[in-house]
Parts: sequence; structure tokens; C-alpha cells
Amino acid sequence: MGLLRAFPRARARAVAAVTALGAAVTVLACAGAPAAADGAVVSPGAASATSSAAQPVALVAGQGAGDVNQTRTRFGVHATDLGVMWRDSRGRVAIAFGDTYGEGWGGDGAGPESADWRFNTLAHSGDSNLADGMRIDSMVTDRPGHARQILPRDPAVSEVTVIPTAAVSVGSRDYIHYMSVRSWGPAGTWVTNYSGLAYSDDGGENWTKAPAARWANQGGGERFQMAAMVRQGGFVHLFGTPNGRFGNAYLARVAESRVLETPAYEYWTASGWQAGAPDRAVPVAAGPVGELSVQYNSHLRRWIALHLDENRAAIVMRTAPVPTGPWTGGQVVAHSADYPGLYGGFLHPDSANGSEVYFAMSRWSPYHVQLMRLRLADVPVNPNLVQDGGFEDRLPGAGPAPWIVGGRGGVDYGKGNAHSGLNNGWVRHNSGWNNLYQKVVLTPRKRYRLSGWMRSSGSNSEGYFGIRKPSGQGVVAEQKFGSLPVHTRLNVEFTAGDANELEVFVGGWSVNNQDFWIQADDIVLEELP
Repeated sequence: MGLLRAFPRARARAVAAVTALGAAVTVLACAGAPAAADGAVVSPGAASATSSAAQPVALVAGQGAGDVNQTRTRFGVHATDLGVMWRDSRGRVAIAFGDTYGEGWGGDGAGPESADWRFNTLAHSGDSNLADGMRIDSMVTDRPGHARQILPRDPAVSEVTVIPTAAVSVGSRDYIHYMSVRSWGPAGTWVTNYSGLAYSDDGGENWTKAPAARWANQGGGERFQMAAMVRQGGFVHLFGTPNGRFGNAYLARVAESRVLETPAYEYWTASGWQAGAPDRAVPVAAGPVGELSVQYNSHLRRWIALHLDENRAAIVMRTAPVPTGPWTGGQVVAHSADYPGLYGGFLHPDSANGSEVYFAMSRWSPYHVQLMRLRLADVPVNPNLVQDGGFEDRLPGAGPAPWIVGGRGGVDYGKGNAHSGLNNGWVRHNSGWNNLYQKVVLTPRKRYRLSGWMRSSGSNSEGYFGIRKPSGQGVVAEQKFGSLPVHTRLNVEFTAGDANELEVFVGGWSVNNQDFWIQADDIVLEELP
């Protein structure tokens, strides 16, 4: 996905904490829990519950084991990435790739520029039996045996590449959502000039960038710079994220007949749909969301989304009853422990109707696209809206993300302090406010239950577990707790207000500079009937 783009890796970030008020709860003690541990900082152990449910089938494009398409010799594609898929206007499966390299490719990662570099390429497949791989029948070429670039450079801006991020067909026309990349940054970050739409009326052979169908990135973090596109109910739904891999996901829709008319797009706000207001769009799924792909799955009778979670260094699957959510916190389906340098995760259109999901996964090393298979029975729907509430979806030594530390805290790895599984979260200090927290996206005015298992030191008298507004705007609901010598379940029920982006937190105050600690595990947030 671009020259000099660093491979995915986990990243942690810390932000300021806020104080807490009170709320009604129920408390259940866990009899027979192990004795309280000291909560001290520990060096990461070797324990991890991380595993990948998705399994490789065969290469789609590039070089490596299981190369069923021989794109190197057939189309001059030695290395490439992404693999955005959709059912095109001719009934085929179209596959849009990102930065593509030919003769002279360096053998690992993207580049060099001199290696027959094309910003993007396009393939077509009529293969309906994916169990042994997805056969590419043809690619858009400029000469025999050579795939050509389909979306050109924009000479009016400083641009390093043009990357397809989503696509859809309506009638006899195909649409690609693309991003104009201005510069690459540290791992998982980059800056776009804008995102836009291109269209083809001849089955993908020739493409036109629609000059007016663009979302400018004037502030550097504008929504809808990357996308997923889904047709449903007479609309094209556009899920969008800012540039890079750490933003939230947002949602817009437009009538199928008006896809190129950006003023006609309606954006999901906390109170409904609003036309022409991308800046008022609110998150439908909390970040980090990278390289998003979405479809409705008739087997689950739920919407599913695959995306890279840069913090967990994994591709996760989230589900929701409707496009607006609530979207679950995400279950790991492919982890970098098994597939180092993974990213992408673009759903095959035929996956919408089955109990098996196929998707295209990229690997930075060596730099190719692989077809993956996921049996939905292996990842039963988990309604938890919290990301990694059990602190298990991580490699030993990784930071606390998706949990954020305010003050002093982290994750114990396989130290015997967990309520279940191997790991748990902790905070400990002898001064100030210390907490673990993460952002969640909820449906306004709906009723929710937050639960979690806590254990704390005898010196703890100011522990708090609850839900709050971000940026110190106040607590929605919480439970205060003191010393908990055994794992104890805390339940907090609340009604979400008008704002849909909140924070789950657990933390405590040091009283009179006394050392205290809290251990947390199995945190669950669910919508109530």
C-alpha cells in the first residue's frame, strides 16, 4: 500500500484522565478466587491467548507459496497489496490492487520506484469455487502480459500514490473510492490530499476521476478518506475513516442514482441522517479502524466488518444489527503472531450468503495478497462493545492498547492475576488519579449494562468503575469501590445520552499518598433489551 509504507505494529497512546461521580450498581463476590497479588509492574511473560481463526487458502497476486495465478509471468505483477473486491457491472468479481511492482522489485516490501511501479491495477475473476483459491481470469492491460495502472496521478497536487479503498457497482456503472496520498508517516499513519470517486462505464477497462466527487482533507483528519461501500435498500452506504489507521469509522449514504453527487450524501449524526454535513457525522465504531471492509451476512443476519486494528496488530471482525450499530468491540480473526506484517482484510462479495467468509489479506513481507478463509462458527458473535475486555488479544510485551493508561498502569501477562484467561489490566501508584480506559460508540438514549471483575489492595478506598464522557466532560454512571480481596463483579447500568462517543474506565485515587493497586478483567458492555 505504497512506497516506504512501514509495516503494521502496535502502538499505545496516553491522554488525560477525568474524575468520577456516583451511580447505582449491583456487586457480586467471587467465592474461591485466588489470593490478591501485589499488582506490581511486571516484565511481560511468554503467555498469550492470541490465535488466528482465519486460515490461508492461496495467493491472489504477487509471489509466494500457493501461487495459483502466476501474476508475475501472466501480468508483470511481481508484488502488490490490498485486493478490494466487488461484484462488478458485468457480474464478475473485480479486484482492485494498490501499489504494484514488476521487474526489478526488491524482493521484500514495496519498491523500488524503478521496478515498473504502478499506483494501482485491476483484475477480474469468474471463479465461484474459492476452497482452492480464487483464479484471476484477466487483468486490465496496456500490452500483452502487462497489467496497467487504471487511476492516474493528479498533477495539480503533491502526490505519492493513488490507492483504491472501496468499490461498488450500480447498474452498468462501476465506482471506485480512492485516496490521493500526499505523504507517508510513521507506521500506520499517512496524510491524504483528498479522497474521491472514479467511475467506469465499460466494465472497468477505462476509468474517469469525477472532479466534483471528492472529500477534501483540509484539516489532515477529515472523515471518509478511506472507505467501504455497500448497496442496500436503494442506497449506497459509505463507511469512512480518516487517513491512517487510528481513526473512528463514520457512515454516510446516498441514493444509488446520485453516487457522484457529494451534496446528496446524508451523514449519520447522533440524531439521524443529515444531508451535506460530513463534519457532523458521528462515529459508528470506535477506532482504531484501518482498511475497512463491510457487508451484510445473511447467515448471521448481521452486518460484518473486517479491518486492521493497528493497536492489536490484528485483523478483527465486528458485527452489528444495522449499519449504524452498535458495532461490537471486535474479535481477532488473523493476528500478526501468525501472519507477520499483515494488513487489509477485504471481503469477497460471495461471502455475504454463507457460513464461511473469504477475504483478501495483504502481507508487507514479502508484499503480496492472499485469500483467507474464516468459518463463522469459529468466531461466534460476541455482543461485547468493549475492545479486548479480557486483555487477551495481544502479544507478550505489547502495550495496553486498545486500553489507554492515564497515570500508571498496564497489563499483567500470564502472572496468575487474571479472573479468567491469562492476562488482566492493572493500575498502581502512590499519588494522584490512575486509570485504564477506552473509547466506545453507543446508540443515544439506549439502555446499557457495563460489568467487570475487580480486585484491589487493602489500601484502596477510592476505586471507580464506570462510563464517562470524553475530555473531562463528566461521568455518566459509575460504581465506587474500596478494598476487594477477591475478584468481585461490578455491574453499572445506565442510559446513554445524546452523545454517542463515551469512555469505559476503571481507576482509583491514592489517598494520603498511600500505595494502592487495582486489577481488572473480563470487562463487558452490552445493550439491554
